[in-house]
Amino acid sequence: MILLLSTSDTDLLSAKASGADYRWANPARISVDLDLPGLLDGADVVVVRILGGRRYWESGLDALAASDKPVVVVSGEQAPDADLMEASTVAAGVATQAHAYLAEGGPDNLAQLYHFLSDTILLTGDGFAAPVAAPQWGVIDRPADEGPRIGVLYYRAQHLAGNTAYIDALATAIEERGAVAVPIFCASLRTADDALFAELGTLDALVVTVLAAGGVNAAGAAAGGDDESWDVGRLAALDIPILQALALTTSREQWEESDDGLSPLDVATQVAIPEFDGRIITVPFSFKEIGDDGLPSYVPDAERATRVAGLALRHARLRAIPNADKKIALMLSAYPTKHARIGNAVGLDTPQSALELIRRLADAGYDLGNGPGATPEIPGLAADDSDAFIHAVIARGGQDPDWLSDERLDGSEVTVDPATYRAWFATLPQDLRDAVTEHWGEAPGSLFTTGSGDIAIAALRFGNLTVMVQPPRGFGENPVAIYHDPDLPPSHHYLASYRWLADREHGFGADAVIHLGKHGNLEWLPGKAVALSAGCWPRLAIGALPVIYPYVVDDPGEDRRRIEVRHRHPVDAAVGGDECDGAAVADHELRDRDATLPAARRPQQRVGVQAREQGGHGPGGQGGDVAARGRVRARRCTGMCGVGTSMLPPHASRGRRHPGEPVQGGRRRDTAGRGGGGPAARRRPSNVASPGLLAQLRIPDPVVSLERPGSRARRPPPNH
Repeated sequence: MILLLSTSDTDLLSAKASGADYRWANPARISVDLDLPGLLDGADVVVVRILGGRRYWESGLDALAASDKPVVVVSGEQAPDADLMEASTVAAGVATQAHAYLAEGGPDNLAQLYHFLSDTILLTGDGFAAPVAAPQWGVIDRPADEGPRIGVLYYRAQHLAGNTAYIDALATAIEERGAVAVPIFCASLRTADDALFAELGTLDALVVTVLAAGGVNAAGAAAGGDDESWDVGRLAALDIPILQALALTTSREQWEESDDGLSPLDVATQVAIPEFDGRIITVPFSFKEIGDDGLPSYVPDAERATRVAGLALRHARLRAIPNADKKIALMLSAYPTKHARIGNAVGLDTPQSALELIRRLADAGYDLGNGPGATPEIPGLAADDSDAFIHAVIARGGQDPDWLSDERLDGSEVTVDPATYRAWFATLPQDLRDAVTEHWGEAPGSLFTTGSGDIAIAALRFGNLTVMVQPPRGFGENPVAIYHDPDLPPSHHYLASYRWLADREHGFGADAVIHLGKHGNLEWLPGKAVALSAGCWPRLAIGALPVIYPYVVDDPGEDRRRIEVRHRHPVDAAVGGDECDGAAVADHELRDRDATLPAARRPQQRVGVQAREQGGHGPGGQGGDVAARGRVRARRCTGMCGVGTSMLPPHASRGRRHPGEPVQGGRRRDTAGRGGGGPAARRRPSNVASPGLLAQLRIPDPVVSLERPGSRARRPPPNH
C-alpha cells in the first residue's frame, strides 16, 4: 500500500479513481503528531507532494525521515524542485520519475505511478508504463446554439481528476440564459501557448476560475516596484470582458456564516491578485466540501451559478449592442446628502469628468437626446461649465432635505408609481421585505414621495443617457453613521431608484451604470464584505447591471469590493511644462519658508499645508488652500513638486487642457527613468489592464479629471 500525501486535492481524487491500493491525505488538513502515525501504519511507500517548498511542511518531512518507510518527496509545481527531492530517502532518479507521473496527472498516470514505485522500490516485478502526457489545454464539446459565446476556463488537473461538476453546472446555467457555453481546461494562463489564446479570442466573454495570469509577484508590482513584471498584455489583447468566478476553498456553510465572505486565502487568490489581471470579480458559485473518505470535491450552487451566468451574459451582450441603442446611467455620489457634496470624490473632479464623459459618448455615436452622435443639449456642456451642469442636477431634486420642497418633488421628471414599485418589491425574499417594512413602513413608504404617492427619482433624461444623484442612505441627526450601518436595510426610495434604472418595461432599462464619486453608498449596504450572497443588499439593488466605478487608487480600504466592476484612475503620470498648479507653487514657497522657521514651529505650519493637499479643512474652510483657484505662471517644474499629481489640475501633466480632452493623472514619475516628461509616460495601472467596461461601451480610454486642492464646495444656486 502506498500513502500519498499531497496538497493538491486533484492528486488525491486521481489516486482514488485509479483503483490502485492508495491511502491518501492532504498535509494541510492533518496533524503531524495525531494523524500521521496512523496514516503510516501499514504503508509500504510514502509519496509527498507539496506546494511552497520544504518549509511548508518541515515538521512532517522530519517525521517521515525518522520513520523506516521509503519516502518520495516532490514539488506540487510542474517543474521539479531539487531542494524538495533531497528530502527523499530513495534514489534521485526514482523521485524525478515519480514527479513526472504526478505532474502529468490523471487516474491513468496515478495507476502507473503505483506500479512504478512497487516495481522499483518494492521489487514486485509487475512492470509499468511511462507517464502519458495529457494535452495542456482543450475545449469540451457541448451542444451549441445561437447566442454569445462565453468561455469557462478551469484547471487541467480538475479535468483529469474528473472534478468538474461545478464547471458543468456553470455551463448549464450559461446555456439556460441563452448563450453558448465553451468549457476550456488549461494547466495555466501564465505559460499558455498561442493556440489557447487564439481560441480565447473567438469568445464574447470569458469566465475564469484559474489563478492570475500576469505574473507571480503581485505584491512587488502593487508596491510600486517592478511594475513591468506583471504583464497581462495577451489578456488585454483579447478585448473581451474577463470575469472571475469564485470556486471557494471553504465549505458553503463557512461562507454562509461569514460576514467577511471569504477566507484570507480566497481573498488573495480569487479577488485581490486576479484584479491585477483586470478581471471582473463576481460571486461564489462552488464550494469545497469534504466527503466521508476525506476527499474534497467542488460542489456547485445552482442559484449562484445562475448569478455568474447572468453577469457574464450582460457583459457579453453589451459589446454587441450598437452605441446608438445603448442606454447608460451616470450616477453621481452625494455623501452625505447635501447639494454641496454631489460628486464628492478624492483625486477626481467629478462634474468636469462627467461633462467630458458625456462629450465622448456623443462623439462615439450614443443617442443623448438629439439623435446618435448629435451634440446633446445638456446644461453646461457647450460652455464647458461644470457648475451649470451640477446646478441643473440640483434643480431636478438633489435630495438635500434643507432645500427640497413639496413643490419640487411634485415637479419631478422621473417618478415610480406605487403599483409598479410594489410589484418590484414583491420579488424580494420575504425576510428582506420584512426588514425593509419594519424600518421604512409599508411600500412604497413616505420618503421622497409626491402628493399623489409616487416615488420621486432625482434624475435627468437625455435620450439614452440618465444622470442621477445616488439615492440617499443617511438621514437624521447623524447621517454619516447611518451610511455605514451594517444592519439598516435600504429604503423603498433607494430600491425604487435602482430598480427603475434596470427595468426595461417600467423604467429606464440601462445597459450599464457608471458611478462617479469616491464615497458611494451602494457598497455599504448590509451584506458580506466580499463574495456576496443572494441575500446581500448591494447585489439585490444593482442586479446584474454592469458597473463602472472610477475609484481613487490609493484608498483601497474604503473600496470594499462589493460591486464586481471597479475602474480606478491611473497611478502614474508625467509632470512637467512651463505651468504648474498654484497650490504646488505655494507649497514650494511654504516649504522654503519653513526652512527659515524655528524647528518647533515647523510641524504646526505644515499641518495646514498637508490638510490642504489632501483636500481637507484648511484655514480657508472646507477644501480651502493657498492660491488653489488660480493657474499661475511658475518656474519650470523639475521634479521638485511637493504634492502628488493627484492634487494637480489637468494642465499640470498635459499642458493646457482643451474641452473634450480626457484627463488622467497620478503620482509623478522620475523623468530620468522609465517615466519621461510627456504623455507617453502615462500608462494604465496593472489592475485595469484588461479593456474593461469602458471598452465594452466602445468609447475611448477612461475620462478622469483631477480634483484641485480646495475644490469648490458646490453651493445651491439662488432660490434653491
